[in-house]
Amino acid sequence: MDTLGAMRTFVTIVDAGSLTAAAEVLDRSQPAVVRSLAGLEAHLGTRLLHRTTRRMSLTPEGADYLARCRQILADVDDAERAARQDDADPQGTLRVTAPAQFGQLHIAPSIARFLARYPQVEVDLVLMDRNADFVEEGIDLGLRIGPLPDSGLVAIPVGEVHRVVCASPAFLSATGRPSQPDELAERACIRITNLARSGRWTFRNGMQEIAVRVDGRFRCNTVSGAISACIGGAGFGQFLSYQVYEALQGGQLVTVLDEFAVPPRAVSLVYPGGRMITGRLRALVDFLKEDLRDSVFAGLA
Repeated sequence: MDTLGAMRTFVTIVDAGSLTAAAEVLDRSQPAVVRSLAGLEAHLGTRLLHRTTRRMSLTPEGADYLARCRQILADVDDAERAARQDDADPQGTLRVTAPAQFGQLHIAPSIARFLARYPQVEVDLVLMDRNADFVEEGIDLGLRIGPLPDSGLVAIPVGEVHRVVCASPAFLSATGRPSQPDELAERACIRITNLARSGRWTFRNGMQEIAVRVDGRFRCNTVSGAISACIGGAGFGQFLSYQVYEALQGGQLVTVLDEFAVPPRAVSLVYPGGRMITGRLRALVDFLKEDLRDSVFAGLA
């Protein structure tokens, strides 16, 4: 059977939402599309789609196969473009993920500049504060902050961020500046409830790591909400430097205990290794690497 052709038909069925719509997109008869899907399922020995008269949905096996089909077809398309020597004009769709706030502040504007340079590329940006599964979720490129597990991802460092403790000038005037990390155990601190380390802040004194349990009367499930409360004088907050950069530059927040800061955390662009990198992904990686270093990390350094 024409496996690649059947893969394209399967992806089109999912994207179009129905067999009839897929037949229109492919300019084929509906029975031909049905036969292609049935032949592919028979070839694989598994059902890819649950089909009723009213709706259609992916099976778990179908969802996994769909992500792999998208990557395979993208690789094939890119190989053909490279053979035709038009790789200098990348085209197609990329799916990118980044932490919510960093993505909103820095990745989205950077991608906008990238799209202005490459008009034939489309980007789906997914902002979320968890590590995406690249295969399961069809991710081409991600931005990660902190150490990377040995996951088979190719990592390209683009900068680093620091963890800082800060408070509003008015709050510091009223309560005084702490001189040692353990003083925070008795002070009002703002906790971010969806972070595992929210109630335990770490510091470094020489070669010794110090863990301080903190608490306070204000808790929030988002970083942006916690920053707003910190600016409003609800207590000390611990954030990554990029998250409070503007508030620090504007004098709304002031850092404390800088001499006890832990080492900075690396920021990396990551993508799955062990497969051909498409021309559009290579173009985006090269662009973001330079753009983020110039527009973001030059200021954060």
